[in-house]
Amino acid sequence: MPESSIVVRPEPMESGSYTASSRLQAAGLPAAMAIFEKAADAVPLPKQPQPIVIADYGASTGHNSLLPMGAAITVLRKRTRHDHSILVVHTDLPENDFTAMFQTLTDDPDSYLQRDKATFASAVGRSFYAQILPSNSVNLGWSSWAIQWLSRVPAAISDHIHVAYSSDERVKAEYARQARHDWHEFVAFRGRELAPGGRIVVMTPGVDESGAFGYNPLLDSMYDAVTELTAAGLITEDEKHRMVLPIAGRSEVDFRACFAPSGRFENLEIEQLELFNAEDRFYKQYQIDKDADAFGAQWAGFCRAAAFPTFAGALEGGHADPRRETLFDQLEAGVASRLAASPAQTQIPMAHVVLVKRQSKT
Repeated sequence: MPESSIVVRPEPMESGSYTASSRLQAAGLPAAMAIFEKAADAVPLPKQPQPIVIADYGASTGHNSLLPMGAAITVLRKRTRHDHSILVVHTDLPENDFTAMFQTLTDDPDSYLQRDKATFASAVGRSFYAQILPSNSVNLGWSSWAIQWLSRVPAAISDHIHVAYSSDERVKAEYARQARHDWHEFVAFRGRELAPGGRIVVMTPGVDESGAFGYNPLLDSMYDAVTELTAAGLITEDEKHRMVLPIAGRSEVDFRACFAPSGRFENLEIEQLELFNAEDRFYKQYQIDKDADAFGAQWAGFCRAAAFPTFAGALEGGHADPRRETLFDQLEAGVASRLAASPAQTQIPMAHVVLVKRQSKT
């Protein structure tokens, strides 16, 4: 399963409306970045020559990491010498496109490598549901739009692409069990990797007060488009049933479960936990320009980048299946037309979680 940060493509550099802030807004990260800066100002720093280590869990191509990492490095640099080395470790699964990531880090004008000559980038191709880095080595951690991916598909979903909109209670229980297990594992291994006093900031999908996952128009339009392409014969019934999104939203109870009853787990504590509804920036733009086609196209483009590669894995030939691009094109067109026909705001429940590592209790 993916572990990569879901990337909302930023405003193009050549756009007349491009600014660093608009780019950050495109990735949905402004509030999380402010929390990350605060964490960078609070973590204990190692003495030279030991480097300050920042871990980026679920890096993908690095787009969601550029400005947050740069902001944290700016804060850290005010607390230490200009030549104190900072090591940024970007992690993702082995099949991640690390070449694209390093090209982003090298070429993008917003890259922290362009701004701080004593900062160095590296990568680890390993699942964050295991230990990735040496124990007590990470001073500051970051993960955005990544830990919602479950480590495996717990069960097929016969009546939708997402378990939140399935009527099968057995399947819902399987997904809930897997989500609990994966959060437990993610926290446990970060507890080992963080140095005492270290912090990790996590931005991930949540659920609302009623337990709803959100994304209704988006997920329904994708499911309807998949169903239509099955009826047209492009994909088989078996492939359709394998086309699921193993993505979990979590409640406050879910986030706190592995810390009960003491409030501490692997010496980690929850320092901050906030659940909120993120802005649907595409609908906000639609309210201004009333361009339904653009609204549908923007959300469909997001679906193509974030969800369709997972669907491709369900094809008989996997990601090398010759139908892949046709599937992507027709799904994107189907989602775009459905959303354009009835523009509606998408509910986006999100969570910010800050974990801090305390000294071992004696």
